[in-house]
Amino acid sequence: MPLPPTAYTCSKQFEGYPCCHRQWRHPGHCHFVHGYSRSFTVWFAAKELDACGFVVDFSSLRPLEAQLRQQFDHTFLVNGDDPLLSQWQALHDQGALDLRVMENVGMESTARLVWEWANALLHERDGSRSCCWKVEARENRANAASYEDWPAWFSAVAS
Repeated sequence: MPLPPTAYTCSKQFEGYPCCHRQWRHPGHCHFVHGYSRSFTVWFAAKELDACGFVVDFSSLRPLEAQLRQQFDHTFLVNGDDPLLSQWQALHDQGALDLRVMENVGMESTARLVWEWANALLHERDGSRSCCWKVEARENRANAASYEDWPAWFSAVAS
């Protein structure tokens, strides 16, 4: 991925989202339920700084943080095609776990999901002035995955 097409960038880290998941298709131990405290680093870029001189005002990211907390804080993540989905749903209905069904619970897909959420927030709020161009999703100190892309609506040329 090339460098950002703008001189203005910043990043924000979000951490402390303990959750568990399973990759039911995995032939090894990852098919068992296991958990991590997930964290995310989100990179932003802007064509021009806002009135306060920021790429992104970090305090304006509270809706994104709320989405992260809702999805990943003390939750159980499963793929939508998990063959035990009905059992997980029954346990959720009984109050034994807080189920979140995802297309894919892996860190790569999670990074893309957070990238989509960040860009939806920024595009709605800032138009095309700022965007998220990279997300790193980390399950622990040793393991992380990232997603990098430029939203179709973002251009480095100031309007």
